[in-house]
Amino acid sequence: MIIFPAIDILNGQCVRLIQGDYNREKVYSNSPVDMAKQWEEKGAEFIHIVDLNGAKTGESINKAVIIEIANTVSIPVQVGGGIRSIDTMKDYLENGVNRVIIGTAAINNQAFLQESVKRFGEQIVVSIDAKNGFVATDGWTDTSDVSALDLIKKLEEIGVKTIVYTDIAKDGMLQGPNLTEQQTINEATKMDVIASGGVTTKEDVANLQNLNMYGAIIGKALYDGKLEFVSLMEE
Repeated sequence: MIIFPAIDILNGQCVRLIQGDYNREKVYSNSPVDMAKQWEEKGAEFIHIVDLNGAKTGESINKAVIIEIANTVSIPVQVGGGIRSIDTMKDYLENGVNRVIIGTAAINNQAFLQESVKRFGEQIVVSIDAKNGFVATDGWTDTSDVSALDLIKKLEEIGVKTIVYTDIAKDGMLQGPNLTEQQTINEATKMDVIASGGVTTKEDVANLQNLNMYGAIIGKALYDGKLEFVSLMEE
């Protein structure tokens, strides 16, 4: 299982939000580039980056620093947050980013998703943020009436190869992932599923590995010192 350390960028700084609440942020570093270099030095195979400004507004205002990260580290990076146009994807993918993650846009505009997959293939990842099994959109501010399982079937038909599945209720709360939900999603699809939300302990990581997840994103637990990345790499 690939462990993706998360770098969430808000106004050029590396932060974490609690349950996606923009009023509950904690700044961990003024330099996301240095943070990325640290994760690479600790043995990370892949970095997960979220443009929090982009997720909220649809404008990729942190694009320059994200491209700098992609060109500074030698490991692959995937980027999400406000990627709502082919031009933005092209910009990222032509400038060192390995995969781009679409969230809200995939749910609100299926034609856009189809076009993206047609053009960029496996470099497109779809992020599904769910609350009680239903998909949330627009930086988690709205919950739709689309069930996550229905959406997954559609994504598979379109040709998506990788998804990130986040249980919002668990995110940033350091209470462990929703293993039942992650298992249901993973068993319902042939796509690679990256688990996100609430991964806090070595036991959480082991439990996700036992579910044969493709990957797990870890954020707050690493930044708050609840989990030591190097020790995870030694397992």
